[in-house]
Formats: sequence, C-alpha cells, structure tokens
Amino acid sequence: MINKTPVSVYKIRFNDCDMFGHLNNARYLDYLINAREDHLKDHHNFDINHYYKNDFAWVINSHEIVYVRPAVYNEMVAIQSTLLNIENDSLHVETMMMNENKDHVKAIMRSKLIPINIKTGKREQHLPEFMDWAKTLVNTEINLNKNFQERTMELLTEFKSKKELKH
Repeated sequence: MINKTPVSVYKIRFNDCDMFGHLNNARYLDYLINAREDHLKDHHNFDINHYYKNDFAWVINSHEIVYVRPAVYNEMVAIQSTLLNIENDSLHVETMMMNENKDHVKAIMRSKLIPINIKTGKREQHLPEFMDWAKTLVNTEINLNKNFQERTMELLTEFKSKKELKH
C-alpha cells in the first residue's frame, strides 16, 4: 500500500533560529520542502536528480503558509507531506510541521509547483508516465474544494479533538 502521507522527524538547528530561539519564518520553507524531497526519495523511490539530468525540474509557483506555534532550537519536529492534486502543468502539495508527538501543529503550507525545461527555462507539461505514477500518490481524502484557510481550520479542529479525546 502506498503511504500518501509520509512523516519524518527533524531537529531544529541553531543557525536556523532567530535571537529568541524560534525557527526563522523563512527557514520553515526549507524544512518543509526538504522533508517533501526526503519523502519522495525514501517512501516513493523518486529521485529528483534523474529528472534534472534530463533537463526537467519543478519550480515553486506559490506558497501559502500559516504559522501556528513556534518551533524552537533543538526541538524535534515531525513533518508530513502529501500530494493534493496533479495537473498537466502543475503539482499541489501540502506539508505540515508538528511537534514530535504529533499532537499539535507548528505550521501548515500549501505549495504549487510547475514543471519547466531547465535548458529553455520554459514551462513544460508533465510526461504521461509521470502523470500516471503521480496520480497514484494523490491524497483523495482531502477536500480540494476547501480553500487554504478552511483547510487550516479543519486541521486545527482535528488536532484539538484528538487532544481532547486523550484527556
């Protein structure tokens, strides 16, 4: 069975933090994007280098991010990622940073990536074989009709409900 929501754990590093010991807002992007790359390689045997060698890559078209709670120096955080949707000319990914116990959210991000030809710098279409493979990773349990704010509230409510059940 395909794991459509892989999770991995990372340590918040000193050089990524501000003077208060909080993870710098811009560094959240790096942790979340790097986690997605790790998830693709470790859980789906997907090596981005294969595409780069063939002059194909993805660039970030947009991010939407909400910071819920600070991640702090030396803290272990769990990062989950999932593919929301794939189209011929884009990918939509959701990543979420949580505490290591996965009982509260630190940040939620949605990203839109577009495929490009590295040599020309122009937008490309996904190859049919890539589309076929990527469609198997799409997380169909997430309602795409909800906007980012609605999805954020949905996730925060889920976490609050889980926490209340534990008590």
